[in-house]
Amino acid sequence: MSWQKVKLGSILTESKVISEHPDTNKRIKVRLKVLGVEKRGIENEVEGATKQFIRRAGQFIFGKQNFHKGAFGIVPDELDGFESSSDLPAFDIDKSCLPEFLFYFFKQGNYYLELSKIAYGVATQRINLKEFFELEIPLPDIEIQKQIINQFKTLENGGLEISSELTHQLDLIKQLRQAFLREAMQGKLVKSTNTKETGQQLLEKIKAEKAQLIAEKKLKKEKELAPISENEIPFEIPEHWAWCRLGEIIYNTEGGKSPNCLHEPAKENEWGVIKTTAVQEMVFLENENKVLPNNFTISEQHKIFEGDVLITRAGPKNRVGIVCCVENLISNLILSDKTIRINFPKSLIQSKFLALSLNSPMIKPFIERKMTGMADSQVNISQDNMKGFPIPLPPLHEQEQIVAKLEELMAFCDGLEQSIKESQGYNEKLLQQVLREALQGETV
Repeated sequence: MSWQKVKLGSILTESKVISEHPDTNKRIKVRLKVLGVEKRGIENEVEGATKQFIRRAGQFIFGKQNFHKGAFGIVPDELDGFESSSDLPAFDIDKSCLPEFLFYFFKQGNYYLELSKIAYGVATQRINLKEFFELEIPLPDIEIQKQIINQFKTLENGGLEISSELTHQLDLIKQLRQAFLREAMQGKLVKSTNTKETGQQLLEKIKAEKAQLIAEKKLKKEKELAPISENEIPFEIPEHWAWCRLGEIIYNTEGGKSPNCLHEPAKENEWGVIKTTAVQEMVFLENENKVLPNNFTISEQHKIFEGDVLITRAGPKNRVGIVCCVENLISNLILSDKTIRINFPKSLIQSKFLALSLNSPMIKPFIERKMTGMADSQVNISQDNMKGFPIPLPPLHEQEQIVAKLEELMAFCDGLEQSIKESQGYNEKLLQQVLREALQGETV
């Protein structure tokens, strides 16, 4: 094989053909993470404020600020004659190097990440072209370049098929999780061993306890909720269960505060306020928090405790109405104004069962219907609306059985998911290793 090491400056020439008639409808952008070159959307700009240059198909192009983040590629045929500023320089490539070979060189092993070493600046870092041209790459003759490109494309296509299948498998696992939750809410997941205890009896116990607390002035009396009508019942449940509204089985709901926080990692024993991203479906992420200012007065009612059930009440639609149960709490955290704690009698309702119920695909549609705001931006659920959510209520012992069974099944799903994700990682590493070896002349 014929290989030689060449400097990029010997095979690349920056193209500086000025556009005499700049057209905002013919602009190029280069996407991060090696996602390619494409047409840029029309943006407001001052005419003539930035000089534009003509770009040609087959030229190598990159973003000076983001080359080391994967913003590079080859100008495709359909963008021939389009424009970009000097912040997206384009280069004519010497005939001794195929454009795709150069593209794969920077892609292999995420080599482009190393280019951060030649990026300089204070506010924004840009690639230093002088140092860029001094970089050396191994360059075989054209025929070997073609072989390497063809072989890698074959591998890459096979890798994409594998990746697609693995993604499909992950989707199936997600569907399996949802199926388990559906069966749990319909009373099909476990067989009750004691149907003498009923959900209605449990509901009466909860109501009696609430009435006692109201009489003792430990709870405020709230407006009575309308009974659930036949039309509102979404699915059948076992005869010994009961339908009720969330407000009937909880004490109240309460939100927190969102002061101006410090954007830095929390130290030991330092108090923080949670972000909505801390609340995932059934998972509480402690590291998703912001540090409170030193002079902030912490109210006892806003502190988060082990076993709390939290629900997000405001934000993007995909982040609202998500519920989790706080487990293995280590950090000192308080509620934010966008996160609500559901207070309930923990001796009569299993915390995880309550969270599972509200996260289930059987109940989610009711939650979504109570959201207000712009569906494609910010939405909100009021605390009063939360209290109207319908909930299937089994006896306490059955709640515990359901939670135990679901934890077993979800752990099984976790194992499958982890195995698939590891396979995805191995697949990507294999492709990168083959490409790296090929481009170093170790194999063809």
